[in-house]
Amino acid sequence: MNLWAVLCLTLLVVELQNGACQQVKRRKDIGENRIRPGGKRVKVWPTLKDGRGRGHSLLTQVLDKGRFLRLGQSTILTPGRNMELRCKGSKIGWSYPTYLDTFNNSRLSIKQSDKYSQLILTSPSAADTGAYSCWVIVCDGTECEKDHDRAYVSYIYFKDKDNLFVPSTMHFEIVYLRPDQPAVVPCRVTEPQAKTSLHREVPPVEITANMTQMAYDPTKGFILQNPRPEHQGVFYCKAETTDTPQISTKYQLLYVEVPSGPPFVSLEASPHSVRGGDNVNVTCTVLGEPDVDVSFTWTYPGQGSRPVHIQTSWRLVNRGMGYTTRVTQSILTVEDMETIDFGEYMCKAKSQHGETIVATTIISK
Repeated sequence: MNLWAVLCLTLLVVELQNGACQQVKRRKDIGENRIRPGGKRVKVWPTLKDGRGRGHSLLTQVLDKGRFLRLGQSTILTPGRNMELRCKGSKIGWSYPTYLDTFNNSRLSIKQSDKYSQLILTSPSAADTGAYSCWVIVCDGTECEKDHDRAYVSYIYFKDKDNLFVPSTMHFEIVYLRPDQPAVVPCRVTEPQAKTSLHREVPPVEITANMTQMAYDPTKGFILQNPRPEHQGVFYCKAETTDTPQISTKYQLLYVEVPSGPPFVSLEASPHSVRGGDNVNVTCTVLGEPDVDVSFTWTYPGQGSRPVHIQTSWRLVNRGMGYTTRVTQSILTVEDMETIDFGEYMCKAKSQHGETIVATTIISK
């Protein structure tokens, strides 16, 4: 009998050990190790369905009496009440509506402590409506990067019945329409439940939204999936709740003729053949996208020895069928030509899409 008891106890101990080993293995799988570039091993926690990481990467709002509220994908707050957000972690990055940086707004402050970072916005208004996000920064020596697995974002509406649209610093905005990408009419709202519509000013007509050609996103505005030349014109948005309807700022929609790419450049000297003592203008012209800036660099024979005058300007022009193009010019002027001034003049035009170099030669009669 004693032998049977000992045998049963032995089998029971073996079963318990096997279960404990399996439990340890499952726990290890949950906190899987990942090796980042540079050889640093960090612990990465699974991401939840709504985009949140483990507890130390959550974005929360500090309420009265030390209470905390975990923010969802969107949050509605009341203007005028100070907002304090916290994100757990010893090294945290933040993003928020860009205009708060543009105007160096003193209402915004960010503080980092040992265990969390806090973002405080005093006296928020409808203009502060936008996306607020935080993320853990992982460092390997002097190199640091954003940990996308531990990031969180919440779009915060500061609901204001007197400002259904997020206020803009401009009373008239230009929206460029390109055939190869969607365009956005950025009339964002502070009340996500407001009924919003898009209207053409002349002739006065409401543009009906549908999911295939046009849709409305309260965090972005009206999205035109396939812009066409007939979408050009002056537009505005209208928002309605239970109160009087409100009108947004006006938007000038312009159709872009030139596709994205390196600058398309032409170079011309006037006159091309000169004598000593004459004046010469060398004009470098770029046709490009209306909202893409272009910079110029000149190389010329008398560089460093002879004075020249350089003037740069740009304008928007319509080039048939309602297409809009930006013409940017840089004009190099040489007065009282000397022997050293004859030769090759080179213009380099550079934009965010690349650069183009062209050259012309000025000869003596």
